[in-house]
Amino acid sequence: MDDPVSLSVARLKPLLEIRKPRVAVLLGSGWGPFAQQLQSAVDWPYAELPAFPTLGIGGHAGILRLGRLGAHEVLVLAGRKHAYETGAVDGMKGAIRTLSAMGVQVLVQTNAAGSLDHSMRPGGLMLINDHINTVQRSPLFGEQGDQRFVAMADAYCPQLRALAKQAAQQQQQSLHEGVYAWVMGPQFETPAEIRMLQLLGAQAVGMSTVPETILARHAGLRVLALSMLTNMAAGLSDEALSHSHTLATAQAGSDAAVSLLSAIVQHIGAALQIKAD
Repeated sequence: MDDPVSLSVARLKPLLEIRKPRVAVLLGSGWGPFAQQLQSAVDWPYAELPAFPTLGIGGHAGILRLGRLGAHEVLVLAGRKHAYETGAVDGMKGAIRTLSAMGVQVLVQTNAAGSLDHSMRPGGLMLINDHINTVQRSPLFGEQGDQRFVAMADAYCPQLRALAKQAAQQQQQSLHEGVYAWVMGPQFETPAEIRMLQLLGAQAVGMSTVPETILARHAGLRVLALSMLTNMAAGLSDEALSHSHTLATAQAGSDAAVSLLSAIVQHIGAALQIKAD
């Protein structure tokens, strides 16, 4: 077959016949240093994989990395295609379907987000337990058959969230939990929009993650997602919002975030290994 997913899997196949990752980690802004934690790593630029997107945003390298984290093989996707780049919300469809075709079982997502909760300050981390698709756009538009009707009641796997909380407790690291609201961007939200999202029950807001979660669930992957809180949302503080500010704050908090993410991924890897055995 010559479809982009099959071509991408074929290019990765020689190494994947020896190394069989079951966990993939999609890195958002500020989470890039996690990729350096992998040992015996091999990289593929997205440009060499037909199903993967071309990226156009700072802080997203556009590299697929396979390596070992502790005792576990892990795939890292260093960067995502955002809907605000073109208006299309299915930019990561090919990449995520490639993961599924490779035998990946779990997708761990990360992002940078604004906090809507005064008890969740910049520099903190939030475990996503649900989301609000405020855009009301789906990356599954145009799909055929009954499989397109994906249940989203447990979009963020409760068992994986329990493992993440366990890892945070062992690391003695604070981990908030809440609802993530997806907005299209690229402009930041107005104070009135933030008040609306608060009324809807969101604790954090950002411009990614939800389309990828929908795609992953459609592809049969379980999902865990973490937000690095880089700012208080519009109207909740006097700080001026910008992408450079987001990257600077994310960089300042990246050491703690990467440490916890490493622990979480190893917990998940161990749990999958026990299940396989």
